[in-house]
Amino acid sequence: MKANKTHSNKEQSIKNAVRSVEWQDLRQLTRGQIAYNLILPYPFLLLSWWFASQSWYVMACVASYLFFAAAFRQAHDGYHHSLGTGKRTTTAILLLLSVLLMTSLHSIRATHMAHHRDPLGDSDIEGSLAKVSWWQAMLGGITYRLNIYRQGLRLSSRRNQNLAWLEFGLIALAVLVALVLTALTIPTLAMLAQVLMYHLLTMMLANASVGIIAVWGVHHDCDETIARTERNPLVNILTFNLLYHVEHHLFPAVPSNHLPELAKRLDAVAPHLTKQHVLPNISAVMNFINNRWNKLKDNYHHSNDKNGCPIRKRFA
Repeated sequence: MKANKTHSNKEQSIKNAVRSVEWQDLRQLTRGQIAYNLILPYPFLLLSWWFASQSWYVMACVASYLFFAAAFRQAHDGYHHSLGTGKRTTTAILLLLSVLLMTSLHSIRATHMAHHRDPLGDSDIEGSLAKVSWWQAMLGGITYRLNIYRQGLRLSSRRNQNLAWLEFGLIALAVLVALVLTALTIPTLAMLAQVLMYHLLTMMLANASVGIIAVWGVHHDCDETIARTERNPLVNILTFNLLYHVEHHLFPAVPSNHLPELAKRLDAVAPHLTKQHVLPNISAVMNFINNRWNKLKDNYHHSNDKNGCPIRKRFA
């Protein structure tokens, strides 16, 4: 009974915040913003390929991260039709990104929409990793992605299922081409094979890490709301505004371009909904270290008391 009342109060607090924030004007995008949304990931992709072709793998990994984060943002806005493009163009973008990211975005879109309908609820498979410990979320990345595919296909319409299967087929074709080129000993194709294999491996690794970053990182231990947010400007630049997550959940129609402005408005009228951040501050880190240290000391003293000399304990 008490849990139901707490949940009801939480929902009412969120509804009040939504009603008190002006946000409809933030749905609009200029032509420059639409062009930015469409172009954003691809310079980083080309840069990563060039670095890989030169065997500069550290720089290539940096560029690959930026491509993956920017492409993840583009796909995410595509799920919510907030790129500023029509439905056909958005579908084409998701198909292209599915091959480049090595993951079926149309199957993920189905589970993502379910995640918004019932965030962190019993039917929310996308948010399920937020309910486990960080190391379980990190180790469960691959099985989590497979579960998303299976659930996404089950939730999809016939059209979305067909698009998802098309994406799986294109991904399989890309992997086959990369393996064939690697097996061939043709000097002129060696560099292409090197770049393709590098890209496939980094994208697979990135997809396996999505759960710990994009699910657990933004949803774990949320007390008063359904998601966390971030206010570190450098972190938000490097993540392309993806960590303004409570803002996105409360106003999913707002494009990523305008989430910083939305965050300011939400901070002004409902700061209790934005106080839980993705990255801990120095005070939170120090408290965590002190708590762990105190637990270790308590365990040490308890162990000594249990295993110590019985005569010494009697006269202590």
